[in-house]
Amino acid sequence: MRPAVPYTVVLLGTVSLLNDVASDMIMPLLPVFLSATLGAGPAAIGLIEGLSEAAVSLLKLWSGRLGDAGFGAKRLAVAGYSVSNLLRPLLGLAASWEAALVLRVGDRVGKGLRTAPRDAILSASVATALRGRAFGLHRTMDHSGAMIGPLLASALLALGMGMREVFLVSALPGAMAVGLLAFGLRAGAPAPRRPPAPLRWSRLQPRLRALVAAAGALALVSVPDAFLILWLDHAGIGLFWIPLLWALAHAVRALTALPMGRWSDRTGRVPVLVTGWSARALVLFAVPWATNTAGVIVLFLAYAAATAGTEGAERALIGDEADPAARGSAFGLYHMIVGLLALPGAVWFGAVWQQWGMDRAFTISAFLTAAAAAMLVGLTRRRAGP
Repeated sequence: MRPAVPYTVVLLGTVSLLNDVASDMIMPLLPVFLSATLGAGPAAIGLIEGLSEAAVSLLKLWSGRLGDAGFGAKRLAVAGYSVSNLLRPLLGLAASWEAALVLRVGDRVGKGLRTAPRDAILSASVATALRGRAFGLHRTMDHSGAMIGPLLASALLALGMGMREVFLVSALPGAMAVGLLAFGLRAGAPAPRRPPAPLRWSRLQPRLRALVAAAGALALVSVPDAFLILWLDHAGIGLFWIPLLWALAHAVRALTALPMGRWSDRTGRVPVLVTGWSARALVLFAVPWATNTAGVIVLFLAYAAATAGTEGAERALIGDEADPAARGSAFGLYHMIVGLLALPGAVWFGAVWQQWGMDRAFTISAFLTAAAAAMLVGLTRRRAGP
């Protein structure tokens, strides 16, 4: 009989579900809103997506360090969710893509505050043998919210609402997420304030260093979500259907994340990561050959499955290898590196698309994604050597 998943994991998963309902009422519409309503080109959209991640990357490390220092992981998580859910709906009032950039970065500042402390709370709440399952369940609930959000957006669009009004309505589930976290999570006895342990690359566990380096490389070469949505738009899929496909993609992710997290508990984290990253590269190689709507949809969903399949294993590996006294810092370092490298990644992808076309951008990303998977294999083998 499998041990029950702790209350903390379920609560944090529910908070993420509600937050992603709010976020993904907006996300699948945002690239089209930026392009068609605010006049942003592919390069500008790449800049917005990259800055929205990179500008908050240092915050992810800082908040993790604060949590390790006894500042209060719950307090940081509540503050982060509050900032995001105050600013994100205001995208409905943006009059220019520059204003949308400011609000989008503000939304991600909230993510920077909450992510590392939340992951540290979740990791500390379970034993190592269940950590992949716990993170897989959390990601499943997160993606379930990201499935519900676009369905709500499509229903509101069908009822005659415009995109701006849909963005404003997203404040409601966001407020529910903040309230549930603030009043539902037991914070426990406050930890004594103390200087966080020194964070030096050379002192990290070898497998943790390998993951952070390879995941950073993957972030540099990945296709940002905004460009996946633009791909659907360029394939002739109408505005009404894009949120529905986005919801279906997250349904696929929700179905994938938990079993892959469990698989990582049984077979190890690295085999799951290499399998998922390699599958992602194969899908990207196939994108230029998708010449009809059905092919585009199949590849879009396959890419969703490949990306979700490694989320639990990545986070579980960090929890496995990090010093318990510096777990928040380790999660913060991971998220910081991935976020910092997302900026040049989004910018180069948008620039290649604008200059040489969509097919070439996807093909280059495919080659580099395969290289990132090979890099992970090489680094983990070398770290395991004598």
